[in-house]
Amino acid sequence: MTRLVGLMLLLLISHSHGASTIETFDFADPELRDRYQGLVEEIRCPKCQNTNLSGSDAPIAKDLRATIYRLLVEEGMSDAEIRSFLVARYGDFVLYKPPFRSDTLLLWFAPLIALGVGVVILVSVLRRKPMAGLSEDEKARLEALVEEQKR
Repeated sequence: MTRLVGLMLLLLISHSHGASTIETFDFADPELRDRYQGLVEEIRCPKCQNTNLSGSDAPIAKDLRATIYRLLVEEGMSDAEIRSFLVARYGDFVLYKPPFRSDTLLLWFAPLIALGVGVVILVSVLRRKPMAGLSEDEKARLEALVEEQKR
């Protein structure tokens, strides 16, 4: 039964993978192709959120790949100009590496702040005094209870 389910799942996955479209763009030279590939891998899909444009099948990703091709090949924009163009329309969210500005300081320093808080918590836990053990009277009473349970 599990083999049948596994086989059906495999067929479903392979079918959906084959259904995706492959875009082809013509580039005058390999440098332009490399720049294009770098940009579509660097820009985040606005719909998918955690997928870059090269890995997304969303319609907006397809449109943005065509826009990047047009801006790069037909209009001759630099990579920085293309990034600026996309940020003007979609915000800093489309960049995996947002710019270092006053409004993004928390984004950049949040990992360091979290690390600092974690170290403070770890040090405070390690410095705690161990809890006191049982007193002699409590040990004797515990042993008596254990002996009573054995009978």
